[in-house]
Amino acid sequence: MSIEVLNESGEVVDEATLSALATHVLDRLDVHPLAELSIVLVDETAMTELHEKWMNEPGPTDVLAFPMDELRPGHVSGGTEDAPVDPALLGDVVLCPVIAAKQAVKAGHGTEDELHLLCTHGILHLLGYDHAEPEEHKEMFGLQAELLASWREARAQTPS
Repeated sequence: MSIEVLNESGEVVDEATLSALATHVLDRLDVHPLAELSIVLVDETAMTELHEKWMNEPGPTDVLAFPMDELRPGHVSGGTEDAPVDPALLGDVVLCPVIAAKQAVKAGHGTEDELHLLCTHGILHLLGYDHAEPEEHKEMFGLQAELLASWREARAQTPS
């Protein structure tokens, strides 16, 4: 995987861990190992501008996903673990650490956990998942929970 993390937010973020999480998610979804993904961390002002420009909604948001190539995980597109889908440019996941920190307080967990959730959520959007309809919501959030649980388990088994 080619995963680029650009921190333009001015906040201290564990970029290596975000990259490792993204690799974990893409591996679990059988995305081709040569796929490319960018994770961009921005401040509230930049996120507000993006949110207003692309979603026509006021104020900042926590995560935005900008897909590039049409790419689906192997189990959705007919690929298999032995023959994943072709490589492609997935797109950009844009995160706002300041908004994530505020949400983390409300959710009762750390900012890093919130950023992991948002990053996973954004990657799923890049892969075509959505949550507008109840069935889509159930599928996407169920998969998101599974991926985060497997990520936590993998991290717990890795020596520090």
